[in-house]
Amino acid sequence: MSVPLATQRDQAVSEAVDTYGRRLFRFIRSRVPSNADAEDILQEVWYQFSKALQIDTIEQISGWLFRVARNKVTDRYRKNQPDLLEDLQQTGEEGSFIREILLADPQDPEDIELKELFWEALFDALDELPEPQRQAFVWNELEDQTFQEMADRSGESIKTWISRKRYAVQHLRKRLQSLYEEFME
Repeated sequence: MSVPLATQRDQAVSEAVDTYGRRLFRFIRSRVPSNADAEDILQEVWYQFSKALQIDTIEQISGWLFRVARNKVTDRYRKNQPDLLEDLQQTGEEGSFIREILLADPQDPEDIELKELFWEALFDALDELPEPQRQAFVWNELEDQTFQEMADRSGESIKTWISRKRYAVQHLRKRLQSLYEEFME
C-alpha cells in the first residue's frame, strides 16, 4: 500500500524542521536584528520548502534551506535598507564606500543588476569574517547601532567594537573593491 503524496510531503517537511530547524534559526538570527525578524524569515523558508513542487528531488536539503534563508535575509535588508541607511550617524571613511553603493539610486537595468551583485558579494564577504567582526559591521552599518549601544549590549568596550568594525571594513574593501570600481564607472 503506497503512502499518499501529501503525507510524504508533510513527513519530509516535518523531518527537515526537526533536523535543521535550530541551526537554520541560529543562522538567520545571526544576520537579522531581532528574534521576531528571524522567526518571520524562518517561517517564510519553511513555507517555501513546503510549497516546493518536488521535495524529493532536492539533492541537498540543508544547502537548499540555507540558500533560501540567506536570500530571504538579503531580501529583508534590501527592502528595509533605505530607512536604515538614511539616518546613519557615522561619517568619515569607515564603510563609506559601501554606503555609497547601498544608497545609490540605480537608473538603468545594468545598474540595478550591479547593485544586486554587490548585495550578494557583500553577504558572501560578511560570511568570511569571524563572527565578532561580522557582528560589528552588521550592527553598526546595517542596523544603525552606535558603538556605545553595541558595548552596552555585549558588555565589551567601545574600542573593541571600533577595532572589530575596522577589521571588517578592511576585509570588505579588499573583497568588494573591483565591484565598487565597476559600480562607480
